[in-house]
Amino acid sequence: MDADVVVIGAGALGLSTALHCAMSGRSVIVVERHTAGSQASGRAAGLFKSVQADELRTRLARRSITRAVTFADWAGTPLAVARSGSLLIARTAQHREFLRRELVQSRRWGADVREAAHPRLSYYRAVGDDFALWCPEDVYIDEPASLIQACLAACRRHGAEVSENEPVIGIPVTAGRVAGIETRHRSIAAPVVVDAAGAWVRHVAELAGARVPVSTVRHQLLITAPAADVDPADPITRVVDAAVYLRPARGGLMVGGFESDPLPVDPRHQPASFTTDDVPLDLGVLRRLAAQVSAEAPAAQGPVAELRGGLFTMSPDGRFVAGPVLPGLWVASGCNGSGFSSSLAIGEALATWITSGTPPPGLAELSPGRFGPLPDDALLSRGLWQYAHYYGPTAPDLD
Repeated sequence: MDADVVVIGAGALGLSTALHCAMSGRSVIVVERHTAGSQASGRAAGLFKSVQADELRTRLARRSITRAVTFADWAGTPLAVARSGSLLIARTAQHREFLRRELVQSRRWGADVREAAHPRLSYYRAVGDDFALWCPEDVYIDEPASLIQACLAACRRHGAEVSENEPVIGIPVTAGRVAGIETRHRSIAAPVVVDAAGAWVRHVAELAGARVPVSTVRHQLLITAPAADVDPADPITRVVDAAVYLRPARGGLMVGGFESDPLPVDPRHQPASFTTDDVPLDLGVLRRLAAQVSAEAPAAQGPVAELRGGLFTMSPDGRFVAGPVLPGLWVASGCNGSGFSSSLAIGEALATWITSGTPPPGLAELSPGRFGPLPDDALLSRGLWQYAHYYGPTAPDLD
């Protein structure tokens, strides 16, 4: 064998999985069709959120926060993390009740969440009878590329090879088991292949005759020009009824959100040259989202310094898709908007499963086979629902 583990994709999830496998003593090769972090991960908002919809996701999110703030201690390379905390704000009766339920259940699952006083930040001033939660554990990484660079340095420090600009063109299967990969430059024999190809995860799995149950949806954010009324020390703010998040960024304000009619973009149906740079962006969507919080956060409508977007992999139930797809082939996907922030915990847990043969508690619940043979139209409709209801107080009808 040329390696114990081959990871396809050098985004946050792929690099984290590779790093944790290498730290477990496995020989690891990472191959990336472009450059590390150049697709979704480098365009992320960088937000880490402890309040999640279920106990497993809460545990993974909190573990990822811990791994981020202690990165230098266990990985051996520095990583700057803004330990800002965050506010969850609801301005409608329905969303207030939603946050009250989240407060009770998140505390039950171990998260530090508290009812907050009337929010008054440099960039956000409540003007109504808002209900807010304070989440002191929450953090963000100001420049998402810094996590990629830290993981790259740590991978190499621990002996993993990372090869950029090396597209995978084949995944040979022998006697029902994946035997490695074929790239444009070489063949790599390995008993374990991890598909962490982001929006291209289905395309990669199909090279082995396998199917990953996710759909791909556009997500956008903007950063305003520097503004005197944005204090860089202020926390993250999430206005759940508007499906909008805000945080200080580069002296201005980051504004992102979840549109109610999201745009699906499937790279499998695009030209072979398609990259995330080709995802169509729409500033109007973000301007409409920002307008919903303009009374409280006028800086959100400031001049735009940067508009960026990427593709989320959405699963039918809003949870990660992580685990074995077929013998020798593993997947790390179904990010549902939390891939970057949960990458350190998901990569650690998946590496433990790969190297020990036993899934960590709860991780088997994320196995890709849990959905059965859903057709593409069902994958897409449910993925779009999950995206549009990212902060929603209602549950989907999956019948």
